[in-house]
Amino acid sequence: MDFKKCSVKHKRGKSNYISCIGTTKKGIGPTYSSKAARTGLRICDLLSDFNEFSSRFKNLAHQYKSMFPSLEVDIEGQLKKLKGYAETIRPMVQDGVYFMYEALHGSPKKILVEGANAALLDIDFGTYPFVTSSNCTVGGVCTGLGIPPQYIGEVYGVVKAYTTRVGIGAFPTEQINEIGDLLQSRGHEWGVTTGRKRRCGWLDLVILRYAHMINGFTALALTKLDILDVLDEIRIGVAYRLDGKRIPYFPANQEILQKVEVEYETMPGWKTDTTSARKWEDLPSKAQNYIRFVENHVGVSVKWVGVGKSRESMIQLF
Repeated sequence: MDFKKCSVKHKRGKSNYISCIGTTKKGIGPTYSSKAARTGLRICDLLSDFNEFSSRFKNLAHQYKSMFPSLEVDIEGQLKKLKGYAETIRPMVQDGVYFMYEALHGSPKKILVEGANAALLDIDFGTYPFVTSSNCTVGGVCTGLGIPPQYIGEVYGVVKAYTTRVGIGAFPTEQINEIGDLLQSRGHEWGVTTGRKRRCGWLDLVILRYAHMINGFTALALTKLDILDVLDEIRIGVAYRLDGKRIPYFPANQEILQKVEVEYETMPGWKTDTTSARKWEDLPSKAQNYIRFVENHVGVSVKWVGVGKSRESMIQLF
């Protein structure tokens, strides 16, 4: 979809692209904009001198009101709420860098860091501009928590057995047909925050390899394998072609990504219910072949296979 064609006109004639890029409209973008402009307010500011915080809050509010004349802000009412919030959260807040340092150097413990969004939604490496405002790739562990790179151990990539996307943006393996509808309905694919239908398509190994290039996965969790149980055959995107030639990279430019042709490998479906499988041997041989195909093309071992919603439905291979 062309970015310009999805603009929405305000009464004043200005274009608004916010609804087009797939935003959840929860304020993440404006917050990161303030951060990058060095006008943002942090928790440490809220819990320090409240008079100073109030002055900076008022300046920020007036700045936004000048940018968006129709914006209404109850400044005093908001400050009253924030003062109450400050006292509520004060006992729960501590210096994050020092906390992580103590955790890393104190008594031995396991530290699990979970990414909140897909790699292709990363502000730097994702399908810009159809991305979130933060780094959801492994680098966010360092920049978000202050953990030195040397302490990053295992990096597990989580990938569905097919590909989905919420909102617009290039999606080379998307199936706008009965296959896409089947994956959406069987997989209950709805956006968690927005409630929108997720777009669905065949597993795209170009994207998965690209995510591996950035994150350096040590193992994969392949989830929702059971959604493919009813298919006669299954296709897997293994490469992109541009002007008839294979390209060895994932295009950064959306217009180029819209033009690529996907090269597929077709595998036979297993036509067997896998939801009761609890170990590798329980999976049909054709499902095992599908998993091994993914491993071989990405160069990363699959450690877990998901065949249902429950914890017991996660098969651990090693």
